[in-house]
Amino acid sequence: MQRLLNNVRWDPRDVRIDLRDYVIEQLGDPGGVLIVDETGFVKKGTRSAGVQRQYSGTAGRVENCQLGVFLAYATPRGRALMDAELYMPKSWLSDRDRCEQAGVPKEVGFATKPALAAAMLGRALEGGVPASWVTADEAYGQDHKFRLYLEKRKVGYVVAVPKSQSVGAGIGYGNTGSRADAVTADAPEQAWKRLSAGEGTKGLRLYDWAMATLPPHSEDHLGGPGGFQRWLLVRRSLTPNDRGELELAFYLCFGPTDTTLDQLIRIAGARWAIEECFQSAKNEVGLDQYQVRRYDGWHRHITLAMLAHAYLAVTAANAPKARAAWSPSPQPRSVVSWHT
Repeated sequence: MQRLLNNVRWDPRDVRIDLRDYVIEQLGDPGGVLIVDETGFVKKGTRSAGVQRQYSGTAGRVENCQLGVFLAYATPRGRALMDAELYMPKSWLSDRDRCEQAGVPKEVGFATKPALAAAMLGRALEGGVPASWVTADEAYGQDHKFRLYLEKRKVGYVVAVPKSQSVGAGIGYGNTGSRADAVTADAPEQAWKRLSAGEGTKGLRLYDWAMATLPPHSEDHLGGPGGFQRWLLVRRSLTPNDRGELELAFYLCFGPTDTTLDQLIRIAGARWAIEECFQSAKNEVGLDQYQVRRYDGWHRHITLAMLAHAYLAVTAANAPKARAAWSPSPQPRSVVSWHT
């Protein structure tokens, strides 16, 4: 295994093209959603490429770890990991001797996690992945360059943002503030619709949802027939937390002007598919169980693990019971409320 990961001549990027084509052939669907997220790999020592003390969502705290940014693909038939990049902190790239010892190519420069995600999305879209929507958490959603990249490509998105996210002045009912939470405070009660974000481990994930149309930027030419629009989507919990408050989650959205509330909720709910991929890939194919320190060794191990995981996802999708249950029926349409 060490010889395969470290010495044999093969390019993991070429294998990922095969992986992408395999996933498209077996799971591809026009309603597919591309999902980006990161996961941590806790390590000991300082020699593994990209390792440092940094926050790991996997551990829920700051740990000595590597971080990998991943791209997943979810359709009604199944979900699978499709691409990955190792995040290289500035502290590493400023020490070329250290990089050379870990096999980091000289052409690798610093890239933020949203920039790595955008590069993977570009490869997927140019590779013919049938998807018209992208979803991601706050780390990516609050990055303006990441959202602008998708808008320029006319790719719809539903991305989580913090409550402090600016959504533009003049939105809401009598409130001139532009923060997402300030705008939401003035939403009329009739704007909220109780709908499901999909099936969870404990049944339907029911929340109250509200949707507001955002004004276009001055340089936009997105409206009109067949054009595009931006929205603020807000999710409200049904039961109070320990402080007696109903928790809110905020999403910035972009898509065709005829997009419905139900469709945006479906895309928002699809983000959990990548968490399921991480869990199953770590438990079933050893995504996080490797003994390599070099940059190329990490990408090789991760690529082989993603390939094995995709094979299991396709096998499950093609089981007789799965084929009988799957139906590519359209999502129900709903009246959009809470307009500016």
